[in-house]
Amino acid sequence: MKSVSHPQTFNNPERFIEGWYWAIPSHKLKLGQIKPVNLQGRELAIARLTDGKTVAFDAYCPHMGAHLAEGKVDGDGIRCFFHNWKFDACGDCTDVPSLGKSLPVQIKTWPTEEKYGMVWVWTGETITHPIPCPPELENLTVDSSFGNHFIKNCHPNVVMINAIDAHHFNTVHNFPIDIVFKREVVSPNAIKFSNTTRGGDDSWFIKLIRPFYKNEGTYSMCYWYGSNGTVTLGPDFLHFYILFALRLTKEGKTEGQTILVTKKRPGIWGWLFNRVVLWLTERVGNYFGKGDTQVFQTIKFDFKTPTKADKAVVDFIDHVEGQKALVWGTWEPVQPDQKLSLEKQLASVAEL
Repeated sequence: MKSVSHPQTFNNPERFIEGWYWAIPSHKLKLGQIKPVNLQGRELAIARLTDGKTVAFDAYCPHMGAHLAEGKVDGDGIRCFFHNWKFDACGDCTDVPSLGKSLPVQIKTWPTEEKYGMVWVWTGETITHPIPCPPELENLTVDSSFGNHFIKNCHPNVVMINAIDAHHFNTVHNFPIDIVFKREVVSPNAIKFSNTTRGGDDSWFIKLIRPFYKNEGTYSMCYWYGSNGTVTLGPDFLHFYILFALRLTKEGKTEGQTILVTKKRPGIWGWLFNRVVLWLTERVGNYFGKGDTQVFQTIKFDFKTPTKADKAVVDFIDHVEGQKALVWGTWEPVQPDQKLSLEKQLASVAEL
């Protein structure tokens, strides 16, 4: 395989893909509270209004620039601490006490939703896709809990490739199968890689677990926006689902939160069963995360010599490059002339 030239968006600390990103755990934003959040380099003030609705405001008051998280919730809006100006859920100024009226000024607000016990913010103008979800659970009500919170010394795109780095399952995890992935483009913002390999005839471990799989071992990774991914794995009778929600921080580093997910089961016994499933899911995730995550504290990613085993990684890079890129900090769209096509750079992949 030919060398892959440096992409324009992938692993670029000044760019990220428009989409949903986690902002703050729901339990940390109580009724009537405002919290400061730096998300993808942009300062926000996220409030839970008296009706329970969450709103993400740009952080600074248009009057003198005071940080709105120092203010307070007032009914259907918030008031700036400095001069008590009020802004409603749409960001419109509705009251200036010193004038006794409103002014035609506005704060930018961003779409929010709550899922998995987390407040998520859409980083664009118009929502075009739902919050990431394991494909098998797309139309189901789910139960969830938090796993590990972590910081990595590299870009979220680089952390994400670990789940589809086929050869490292052999070298790091001693998994006795040469994994081959099948790619499926789910949407312009989502791509799925699924294991197609059965194999492992010489391994006692594979022989032990094979009766639990009708076909190949279940393992798939579905990516959204290059920084969120859901892993699906486990025997045919019980799949485990782990969402890796990552966001870009200063200097191209990663702040991440794992979220454990399962389908919601009815009744008290269903609730108890789900607690066991989520506990097992965390154990499974910790097992696969053990042994290689330290690589992401020291890696200087420079993908100069891709091999045939890296085809899924190259496909993922190409997918990231095809999505709408924003500038870190400003959230302004990257202009077309700022972006170079990877078609020629990745042409060799199509031949594999």
